[in-house]
Amino acid sequence: MFVLADNHLGDGRIDNLIISSSAHLYTGFAVLATMTVLALLVGRHALKGEPVGRSTHVALAAAVLALAAQILLGIKLLDQGQGISQLYIHYVGGLIPMGSFLAAGWFARGDTSRSARVLAVLIAVGYVSALMAFFIGRSFANA
Repeated sequence: MFVLADNHLGDGRIDNLIISSSAHLYTGFAVLATMTVLALLVGRHALKGEPVGRSTHVALAAAVLALAAQILLGIKLLDQGQGISQLYIHYVGGLIPMGSFLAAGWFARGDTSRSARVLAVLIAVGYVSALMAFFIGRSFANA
């Protein structure tokens, strides 16, 4: 997935690190898996009218980390000149989940039943957006 190339793309080490687009794909699978688990857990708490539990907080942290890795890999791929044919909706759709996580941190920590419902809505928006970005990205990668 990662190849250390001995070329002179730039002065820094990261400039000479070339990553395969398959790393972005596999991280995309991880994003979808973690966000699916998160959406199910938060949805369950919201439907029961209870605050989110510890396992949901762990799932939230896992989803945030997977998404952060996905965004950073996408930026690196753009830096390498890949992804030029992607629609902007892929980029916007990939960043909306991070915006949902930021909004959740500000408005919906899940510590009350009302907050859990708001968190469920924000996670649902992020999840649908991540699905959209994944499948749009795959359709252009396969074209």
